[in-house]
Amino acid sequence: MKKIFFFLCCICSHSIFACTTFCIQKDGQIVFGRNYDWITGAGIVNTNQRGLFKTSMQTGNGNTASWISKYGSITFNQYGKEFPTGGMNEKGLVVELMWLDGTVYPGNDARAALGVLQWIQYQLDNAATVAEVIASDGSVRISEKGTPLHYLIADAAGNVATIEFLNGRLTVHQGKELPFPVLTNNTYASSVKTAMPLVDRENISLPDNSLERFTKACRMVKRYQENKVSLPLTDYAFSILDEVSQGSFTKWSIVYDISNKKILFKTEANRSVKSVDFSAFDFTCSLPSKMFNMNQGGKGNISTLFILPDKRIRQQVMQQAVTESAGRVHITTKEQEDLLNFEYGVKCKL
Repeated sequence: MKKIFFFLCCICSHSIFACTTFCIQKDGQIVFGRNYDWITGAGIVNTNQRGLFKTSMQTGNGNTASWISKYGSITFNQYGKEFPTGGMNEKGLVVELMWLDGTVYPGNDARAALGVLQWIQYQLDNAATVAEVIASDGSVRISEKGTPLHYLIADAAGNVATIEFLNGRLTVHQGKELPFPVLTNNTYASSVKTAMPLVDRENISLPDNSLERFTKACRMVKRYQENKVSLPLTDYAFSILDEVSQGSFTKWSIVYDISNKKILFKTEANRSVKSVDFSAFDFTCSLPSKMFNMNQGGKGNISTLFILPDKRIRQQVMQQAVTESAGRVHITTKEQEDLLNFEYGVKCKL
């Protein structure tokens, strides 16, 4: 299981690939944008029911955690249903990850330990607000063996925060300490220090790809909030994602319309923008979850195209992801089976 845990963490490497996130608020609408940059774009969009009893995967670095999911969610997954790279729950909480060299997670202590991906599902299951995510640090932690990541999170009240683990401690930027709701692959503090004098200057190139993407995204967010752009907010969010795209390595571009409880996305394999509406799904735990192969055809609202869980499709998508990323990571057939079967240990707790 230790090897599986490591595999699930090897995404969005700062040294080779990159990810970008940001949040924009204007006239009461809140939108969160995210580019997922990696060597495979295989993935499934999953619905996740509320009222499910779950126990986390053993990380080899502390006790497992058990909980009953309070909220339904929609997530993007490559290596198993309970291990998302990001998503949004029905309360409007969004959690997304990026690589961060220099991350040091807390050491082994009395808190239960979660893997870096299952920590995302835990938050979507249990938290409605940014404050609740931060408060959870008192009861659960990310395993110190986790690959280095940091997170941008946002909620329906317009609260935004960065979550980093530096020198073994949780580090949060929010409110006045978050002048730009943007995150790439450097620490937030170092990114802001670089971007501040450059945000109002056009056509500035930086040798550091992460800092350049951060500065571009900050500039474009600021421009929209100053009424210098007339595009609808979700359209403009996609234009930011296009501006900071890493070419063919940008596999997914996702826009979370938090205010309207919708998710829009396009993939490198299928450039048509698809949308998913939370109101189209019943998240009652007595009903099955649903899934959508995110690279299949279709455009516009595809909520009605979700199907019941299909293990064969899940297996095919995971095999594609494993094969295409084999140059960077390795996972055996047995380990794939363990990841695929993990969701079947999750039961409805009425």
